[in-house]
Amino acid sequence: MTSYRDAGVDLEAASRHVESIAGAVKATWGDGVVGGFGGFAAGIEIPDRYESPVLMMSTDGVGTKLELARRSGLWAGVGFDLAAMCFDDLAAVGAEPLGFVDYLAVGAPSPERDSAIVASIAAACGELGCALLGGETACHPQVMAPDAVDLAGAAVGAVEKGDELGPHRVGPGDVVIGLKSPNLRSNGFSLVRSVFGDELDDHAETLLEPSVIYTPAVLRAKSSGGVHAAAHVTGGGIVENLSRALPHGVGATIDTGAWAPPPVFDLVADRGVSRDDMFATFNMGIGYCLVVGAASAQSACDAVSEHEPTVIGATDRSGAVTLA
Repeated sequence: MTSYRDAGVDLEAASRHVESIAGAVKATWGDGVVGGFGGFAAGIEIPDRYESPVLMMSTDGVGTKLELARRSGLWAGVGFDLAAMCFDDLAAVGAEPLGFVDYLAVGAPSPERDSAIVASIAAACGELGCALLGGETACHPQVMAPDAVDLAGAAVGAVEKGDELGPHRVGPGDVVIGLKSPNLRSNGFSLVRSVFGDELDDHAETLLEPSVIYTPAVLRAKSSGGVHAAAHVTGGGIVENLSRALPHGVGATIDTGAWAPPPVFDLVADRGVSRDDMFATFNMGIGYCLVVGAASAQSACDAVSEHEPTVIGATDRSGAVTLA
């Protein structure tokens, strides 16, 4: 006879994993959570302050940065990478975080690693004041290598109907404010692994620095007034992502001399990556862009001061985002 455990799935170990993460998950819950831990689904009440709420959703993963985490055994930051990729997308439309669910796939269970990953997600949700409502840890023996890991999540947020940020608010003459990114965040790691080769492990701690989460600052800036649109700078760099925040016929000129990319970007470029490829792949030190009415630029900068905001350009009638 062959059992499920013989095939590589230990249900008793799975139950122990669920028990081990219960405290970290429930610590993110407030009074608005509907449903108990370990059920089939859970919900979150929409705050009463919304008159006509629109629910916004986003999903993403950590990507191949996880390969470096696997090699180094450094898992404490991956939850911040995951939360940032999902909630900072929601913030680009002005949505407040409400709830989050994660999906962790492994080749074989590792109690210490798997608990550390979920604890890091819970820590990120705690910083956002958002409930980690649930998740799934799936074991895929024989399909994934025993030490392989993949991680994804989905976020839900709310914004008042008619109060969304977006291209519909933007016109020529708006100011583009860049928010500093001190590291690579969670993008471009296939290129990173390719160019570092055997040196990859030597720079693991630097390359694995967790993502900044911009959501609280972006929402403060929105509340201060004058923010028209926002762009989360992920894969594709400033040009591709800022273009998504602008209406047809409106472009922007970005002054790349307005800020100095942190040293980690030189660390990558020095291994043979061209300037064009660097700007097309990485955030280059600007992890978020706010598109703001010129009269509101100072108040917006004050609202996001912890991210060292810099005016990096302005919108125009060129119809394209260009780097100068």
